[in-house]
Amino acid sequence: MITPAYCVTMARYNTWQNRCMRRAMEQLPEPELTRDRGAFFGSILGTANHLLWGDGMWMSRFADVEKPAVGIKESPGLTPTSAVWEAERFRLDGRIELWAEALHAVDVAGNLTWYSGALGREVSKPFGLCIAHMFNHQTHHRGQIHAMLTAAGAKTEDTDLFAMPERE
Repeated sequence: MITPAYCVTMARYNTWQNRCMRRAMEQLPEPELTRDRGAFFGSILGTANHLLWGDGMWMSRFADVEKPAVGIKESPGLTPTSAVWEAERFRLDGRIELWAEALHAVDVAGNLTWYSGALGREVSKPFGLCIAHMFNHQTHHRGQIHAMLTAAGAKTEDTDLFAMPERE
């Protein structure tokens, strides 16, 4: 379904887009980042926190990464400020890139089995599908954040995968 090269590309895309998102977030005062905007996870920071939480949860299933200490319902409050979010995001993005760069074809084969708190039961799915889901989940929520940032008056950057620089 997917290849290690796909994972490397998407890990790099994730890092690039999170840096772009951080630059847009830095244009707004903290109260604007934490203001409830009617999104599923409330605010810009709340949605960014949920995304950080989701990446941490998936990476805890994929690699030796500690899973978040809170559940999905508490994920919008994972970090208290944008500065703390930025530091945690930087660390996890680096970890995702290192993980992707170490993958081999055999590593993305087979099934992944885990207990899903969201579904309340054990789930087993193809590992490649789970990896693709993590990257899709990132893009989905960054799109929501991009829309909220734009509506709040921040200048956002390109999000097209083909526009990704070789290295930022």
